Amino acid sequence: MFYLPLAERMRPTTLNDVVGQQHLVGESGLLRIVLKSGLIPSMIFWGPPGVGKTTLANIIANEAKKPFYMLSAINAGVKDIRDIIEKAKGSPRSILFIDEIHRFNKSQQDALLAAVEKGIITLIGATTENPSFEVNSALLSRSQVYVLKALEQNDLRKLLQKAIEKDEKLKEKKISIKEDTALFQLSGGDARKVLNLFELVVDHVQSNEVILTDALCMQVAQTKVALYDKGGEQHYDIISAFIKSIRGSDPNAAVYYLARMIEGGEDVKFIARRMLILAAEDIGNANPTALVMANTTFQAVQAIGYPEARIILSQCAVYLAGSPKSNASYMAIETALSKVTETGDLPVPLAIRNAPTKLMKNLGYGEGYQYAHHGANNFSTMEFLPEQIAGTVFYQPGNNAREEEMRKYWRALWKTKYGY
Repeated sequence: MFYLPLAERMRPTTLNDVVGQQHLVGESGLLRIVLKSGLIPSMIFWGPPGVGKTTLANIIANEAKKPFYMLSAINAGVKDIRDIIEKAKGSPRSILFIDEIHRFNKSQQDALLAAVEKGIITLIGATTENPSFEVNSALLSRSQVYVLKALEQNDLRKLLQKAIEKDEKLKEKKISIKEDTALFQLSGGDARKVLNLFELVVDHVQSNEVILTDALCMQVAQTKVALYDKGGEQHYDIISAFIKSIRGSDPNAAVYYLARMIEGGEDVKFIARRMLILAAEDIGNANPTALVMANTTFQAVQAIGYPEARIILSQCAVYLAGSPKSNASYMAIETALSKVTETGDLPVPLAIRNAPTKLMKNLGYGEGYQYAHHGANNFSTMEFLPEQIAGTVFYQPGNNAREEEMRKYWRALWKTKYGY
């Protein structure tokens, strides 16, 4: 008997069936409110792979009872868009779902604009990339952006349990889960991968009793991973390997994975943007020029395109791999964000508040401020943080030449205050 992959068999058909994304589909979720209103706006779903973007589009179409058309930006062109718009003219507000909409160029996105404005189609786009960069501003301004979150392990466990209990094929065997760490690690939090790899493991076991363990999962994955890695999902594995190779200062691995992406037709902006993020996250102030180099690369490859862009991408990847590494700035902002969440809106010290009016000055705003340039070495020892967290260290310089210079500079100024 022929069966669809488990992920397809378990695809939810109503909002109540969706696991995770409660900020969108819960009782007070934004999408639930929109569907109840009956007024479906054009929208963009932004989130990592396997979190339910396509599923939600299907559910919206079903509940809105509108004609539903689907395109993938990987292989669709302007002609395909126009053909669907022509069909939709007979049924206003037909829903057009475009998967990976970030892969459409400007002219392809522009082809949608008039139909969206006139209400011929309601657009639902899905993207793993920041729509602020990848969707043109005119189309973005006419769409609601909904952010989908990566599924938590508890969400994935619920999916697996649901599949074991309800899927007709799986019910043919007695299945228990002893260990699931390897399953989740190999799947990267992608629900589609989790379900399909789980099915591969179950199918691999010849007996009617299946006990999932990490060892069994690894054994199956190593021999059959290609069977479930379909639909362009290697895209995410290879960009991950590329970034980790650069982070690990290995230029040869970095160039190899770069070549894999180029050969596979990967979007040149996608590669360049990932290097731009890495330059700040993993190199930072250990080599500030890395960010300049990555930004220049991002601008250059857009102007030049393939095939010549491969040379610029390679130069940048090798440069970043050869740069000293530091995630100190990244860790600093993460620590600061955690502190803000923990402590809330602490009052800014009066001395460094803005005092544009007489009333504010009378209330003490700006009183006691020490203008740095009036002090020795253009420095004063005043406290800038709120009193409740005074002296807190967020930025800890990395162990590299450039940040050691910064450490010495701050040590000379602040003495022992921050432990530098």
